[in-house]
Amino acid sequence: MSIHVIGVVALVLVFVIGTARPVSIGALALVATFLIGTLVANETPDEVLAGFPPDLFVLLVGVTYLFGLAASNGTIEWIIDRAVRLFGDRPALVPWLIFVFSAVPTTAGALGPAGVAMLAPLCLRLGERYAIDRRMSALMVMHGSCLGNFSPLNGLAIIVQKAAGASGVSISSSALFFGNAAYNIGLAVVIYLCFGGRTLLRERRLRVATAAATVGASVSATATGAADPVPGSAAVTTVDHDRTETRGGSTPLRADQTITLAVMLGVGVGALVFDIEIGFLALIAAVALHAVFPKRFDKADKRIVWSVVLLICGVTTLVGAMERYGTVDAVGNGIASLGAPLLTAFLLCLVGAFTSAFGSSAGLLGVLIPLAVPFLVQGEVGATAMIIALAISATVVDSTPFSSVGALTLANAPEPERRPLFRTMLTWGIAMALTAPVLTWLIFVLPTAP
Repeated sequence: MSIHVIGVVALVLVFVIGTARPVSIGALALVATFLIGTLVANETPDEVLAGFPPDLFVLLVGVTYLFGLAASNGTIEWIIDRAVRLFGDRPALVPWLIFVFSAVPTTAGALGPAGVAMLAPLCLRLGERYAIDRRMSALMVMHGSCLGNFSPLNGLAIIVQKAAGASGVSISSSALFFGNAAYNIGLAVVIYLCFGGRTLLRERRLRVATAAATVGASVSATATGAADPVPGSAAVTTVDHDRTETRGGSTPLRADQTITLAVMLGVGVGALVFDIEIGFLALIAAVALHAVFPKRFDKADKRIVWSVVLLICGVTTLVGAMERYGTVDAVGNGIASLGAPLLTAFLLCLVGAFTSAFGSSAGLLGVLIPLAVPFLVQGEVGATAMIIALAISATVVDSTPFSSVGALTLANAPEPERRPLFRTMLTWGIAMALTAPVLTWLIFVLPTAP
């Protein structure tokens, strides 16, 4: 049996067993990597671990450690209280604010993991304060980040342009950015409608109607000479409820909270503006804070989400082994040699979506774009349209829990909600892998065919 077939079967079995039994998928993936590497590929243990992602390990540990400290001493709650005071009684708008906030860093040039690392803890906690479905908050964070992936300032757009340019293919930067942005905005609308947005809108209309009725009753009572409502009565309680909810954050920050807030801002600026490795930057900051204020951060290092670290690093190691064995290249070359441009375009998008769900979008685009060039230069499929379809298919699946963006989002969910959220993210990611190639093929590729 081919090593490519063995690898794919092993990956499927890892997820089937990990879903059916309470065994870590990451641990199963590491076991599968070792068995395939030593028994089939004749690798040494050191070679088996060549695909282990040290950068992702440090990113997850450093970021969850830092924000665990900020949560344990109340800094995160202080920030959220301030945000609630600013937004007021607008829960129906909060998911869209989360979406827009998450799009800003990537549009400005930051890579997705850096932006999500800083915003996911705050956005998920803000959604929780407004009783918004955590699934909606998580998906809005991830697809908001995806919106800016192909901004002309973003590294992914540069990778795509270089890969295409090296093969003699010219594409439109603006079409790539706006096509990807429009697709993710459409997904945000679907997320909003499917995960509680309609309920938020109904509740908003009900509150407005209640407030209007309360004001009308007060005016009527005044006109007829009735006594003013007594403080604490239903009329006053309805109007003042949100003020009571938003008084949080008036307590001044302690010294440790002030320093924690300054450190978090410093990490954000260092990562998003100066492009310093956020994993190590966050780890250094967390260790320094914990050493200076040990009593304020008692047992805060327990907040490092080792279960998510094991899950992501294990799966990434297995997928890295499959890439090392040439599985992705073998499939891609087989598809590219079919000779049917429209079918080839669709199948490459499909491979890009499913492979990127468990690996690096940037690395995969660098592999698949050159494979698409031979039939692009024939002019039977629009080059810009094909690369837009491929880029979207390979990045909207970042909402799976196995991408660095998905892993950071999952890591910031409370422990009791982590497994249900994992299932939702996995289901949504599979849906993206199935639908994105079809929709992008229909929207972008098919209209360009002669």
